Amino acid sequence: MGEKVKGKLIIIGGGEDKKGKCVILRTVAELMGGESASLVIVTTATLKSEAVEKEYIRIFKHLGIKEVKPVNIDSREKAADQKIIDIIKEATGIFFTGGDQLRITSLLGGTPVYEALYRCYESGVVIAGTSAGASAMSDNMIVEGKSDDSPKKDAVNMAPGMGFLEEVVIDQHFAQRGRIGRLLDAVARNPYILGVGIDEDTAIIVEPEGIFRVVGSRTVIVIDGRGITFTNVSELNENEPLALTDICLHVLPSGFSFDLKKRRPLIPG
Repeated sequence: MGEKVKGKLIIIGGGEDKKGKCVILRTVAELMGGESASLVIVTTATLKSEAVEKEYIRIFKHLGIKEVKPVNIDSREKAADQKIIDIIKEATGIFFTGGDQLRITSLLGGTPVYEALYRCYESGVVIAGTSAGASAMSDNMIVEGKSDDSPKKDAVNMAPGMGFLEEVVIDQHFAQRGRIGRLLDAVARNPYILGVGIDEDTAIIVEPEGIFRVVGSRTVIVIDGRGITFTNVSELNENEPLALTDICLHVLPSGFSFDLKKRRPLIPG
């Protein structure tokens, strides 16, 4: 059993409220230090970095953070830039925006910026990510896949993620894009890995001891395949339907928690 997690993570399913009470982003701001925070916004995942960074700068400053620094690392050359590394080292919080999670891993993986990010994470800096930024948090990452379909073999393409969260695979925009089939496929490939599907405007806050709590307006699905008694995933051709028996599924709304090490939900009160 791995450590699961070594620092504090805020993993957002995308589509977080940016105009109303902003519950999730307000929580992000508070956990990163509030007025005294030094927040770095990483827009590597998106090709529309200027518009995205402007939006998040406006929101986080409205929520009380005075120091917000955007960083657009759009090449591996930039991922070795000492100025960017120094900015990351001074951060109390780092926020990965949405876009394409493969851009995050392919541009940052194995670079000096990635090493700086991981050292920050280990030292207690809060790391947050929304949408693609959420998927990239785990060591196993869904890159793309078929949504709104029954569970089938090869419903997802997977790749190594950033490795902040071990033995877990994250999917985002979960209920809104009908992604339960592809998360089941991901778990069927290795039932030891927990599948976590996070709805829009919903997030999990993962503590260093390996427990996460749910915040936001919708739900989080946890799929635990460890107790599966029958699976046909290794025998199927591409796109043939999966058979999985005795798989465990938890539905967790705001206020509920989950122990990643014991694989058990924690009910409020």
